[in-house]
Amino acid sequence: MSQYIIRRLLSSLLVLLVVTILIFVMVRLIPGDPATVKLGPEATKVDLELLRRYLGLDKPATVQYFLYMGNLLRGDMGISTRSGLPVTTEIMSRLPNTLLLAATAILIAIVLGVTIGVIAGAKQSSLFDAISMPVALFGVSMPSFWLGLMLILLFSVKLGWFPSAGAGSLRHLILPALTLGVGNMAIIARMTRSSMLEVIRLDYVRTARAKGLTERRVVFVHALKNALIPVVTIVGLQAAGLLAGAVLVEIVFAWPGIGRLLVDAIFSRDYFVIQAVVLIIATGFILVNLVVDIAYAYLDPRIHYQ
Repeated sequence: MSQYIIRRLLSSLLVLLVVTILIFVMVRLIPGDPATVKLGPEATKVDLELLRRYLGLDKPATVQYFLYMGNLLRGDMGISTRSGLPVTTEIMSRLPNTLLLAATAILIAIVLGVTIGVIAGAKQSSLFDAISMPVALFGVSMPSFWLGLMLILLFSVKLGWFPSAGAGSLRHLILPALTLGVGNMAIIARMTRSSMLEVIRLDYVRTARAKGLTERRVVFVHALKNALIPVVTIVGLQAAGLLAGAVLVEIVFAWPGIGRLLVDAIFSRDYFVIQAVVLIIATGFILVNLVVDIAYAYLDPRIHYQ
């Protein structure tokens, strides 16, 4: 297993290298540049050239890339052209908020989604199953920004229970975490139910029942472990995707995370911030996929990585 992890980490470095090349090229294909956005349409050519020279944008693209990679290897992600602060400072002031939001949302999704899916799968065609699955389908279909606005209208404007924007306390976290977690919860619930329906009919489950074990022990101890294998895949993809998918939710709730930072950086053509945020999101995907592969081996002893 250790050799497999080392190989995966080495291959991940190659993936991240490709990501840096792609995002470096793509951000420079966006019309306009930091100098044009910063100085505005009334700037003279002399002013634009001076600012581009100061920002290092007058050099050839290949030179800019190698300078960027050299600085990145030393832990220097550059200076934000929008705020004038180091990109690392900008990221570290926002990243904990996004991680907190994503972790809370995925925790809500896992706990509620798996619970609903297990009960619906174990009690197929029951009233609970008939109600929960259409509700889950509705949850999958709802756009996150619409759900966020509805939650603000109900719980902030009408009832006044929670603040509608900002961060700083648990009350600020609840509505954006629910907004981000509901769609994922619905997907996990439907996947868990489908997987439980396949597992619960297998011979070893019938054998466990024949031994006189309680239905709760049969479902949650014997059936659930194997049923979770495809669910872990979905959860892994969702957990990594929440870093990027939190953009709309952060905008709706004015949550100070890297999603809002990325949007602001795109509008201001802040190349270094865009490159840093995309690199962090790509790293999150890689690490979560590695954790998912390791979880497979734990859930199913038949899986061995050579």
